[in-house]
Amino acid sequence: MHRYDDGQFGIKPNQSVRFCFQVHPLPNVAMKGGAAQSSTLPFAAASRAVDGRRDSFYSAGFCSHTAENEAGPWWRVDLRRTHIVRFVKVTNRGDCCAERLDGAEIRIGNSLENNGNNNPRCASISHIRAGKTNTYHCAGGSMDGRFVNVVIPGERKTLTLCEVEVYATPTVEPLLNVALHKPTGQSWGLSIFGGSHHAVGGCRSGQYWGICCSETFLQVKPWWHLDLLAVHKFSAVRILNRRDCCATWLNDAEIRIGNSDSRYRTTNPRCGSISSTGDTSTFTLDCAGMEGRYVAVVIPKFGMLTMCEFEAFASLADIL
Repeated sequence: MHRYDDGQFGIKPNQSVRFCFQVHPLPNVAMKGGAAQSSTLPFAAASRAVDGRRDSFYSAGFCSHTAENEAGPWWRVDLRRTHIVRFVKVTNRGDCCAERLDGAEIRIGNSLENNGNNNPRCASISHIRAGKTNTYHCAGGSMDGRFVNVVIPGERKTLTLCEVEVYATPTVEPLLNVALHKPTGQSWGLSIFGGSHHAVGGCRSGQYWGICCSETFLQVKPWWHLDLLAVHKFSAVRILNRRDCCATWLNDAEIRIGNSDSRYRTTNPRCGSISSTGDTSTFTLDCAGMEGRYVAVVIPKFGMLTMCEFEAFASLADIL
């Protein structure tokens, strides 16, 4: 088992590492799962630990919390199907009580015996500093399972989690980015520097003036769309945000996938949305096998839309 603090080795949280070829990114599949825990304090439901926010102050309302001084308190997320789990990120409470999480175990498997706490152990949490996020790799590199548990063995224990992220790969071979150089379009915008095709050109610098980003003008419901030319089955999509300025322009963006080519493409089902960009420059959304030929990114309000790379990890769908 290997553990490191996010931010070490020059790697920022959620930053992608690029090798000599692009393969399937690791989506946080916990956000699409259902969470439960051994007991619940008011306003601290298990789901708060998979809401996509690492806000570590309990009073902000984004952390789960069991009753105090329980025997073996536990928290669990149901990933809905079996995944190959590569690593798990855990964010500890930041305003107090960091030591409460000491000795917790991460367990992964397909059994609900003893609420899932009898599944094999992925890793143990010796200590996470207040408000920090640590990453835990399972012994042996990966583990298969539908259920991911965090449990603290022993008497008079209290379990608080401010975020649990589960990064997993599909059971099939890694998928390539099928968006590269495919036809694109966007609502009213500047075609020279911010043309829609710049978002699928393979440039990942995040610099607008390097002619690496798409950009619309300020308008109502700006949109960008991609035509994959055939129906695909999507595992995940990844968006690289602008890095030289204007990161918040991507706030509230919706990613929609389907076979309708209607204007704005808002009639297609939604894969997910970006609630807040903050300091994060790369966003990966698990599309859980959605099928479609067209992909749209839409800001559902008055604003501007800019992206410095859009990647779609998918394979051709089986058409009967």
